[in-house]
Amino acid sequence: MRTARIERKTKETQISLELNLDGTGRSEIETPLKFLNHMLENFSRHSRFDLRIMATGDVEVDDHHLVEDIGICLGMALEKALGDKRGIM
Repeated sequence: MRTARIERKTKETQISLELNLDGTGRSEIETPLKFLNHMLENFSRHSRFDLRIMATGDVEVDDHHLVEDIGICLGMALEKALGDKRGIM
């Protein structure tokens, strides 16, 4: 199965992310940013990837730390889950 789990903790954020590329589009997204939650849920649904993200951060200072770090984690998870990238065209 093409899956990945990423944990990231910085001074500004704490993120736990699980990705299954061979999923059904199920998601469980918990961040303090409602619009970001909505976008990640839609990404999961339309890609048919199962995605679980639990994330907190210093959004009272600025949203960008959390958004950026989730993007970093999602990229790391995609790279890890794709493995040797066999069969990708």
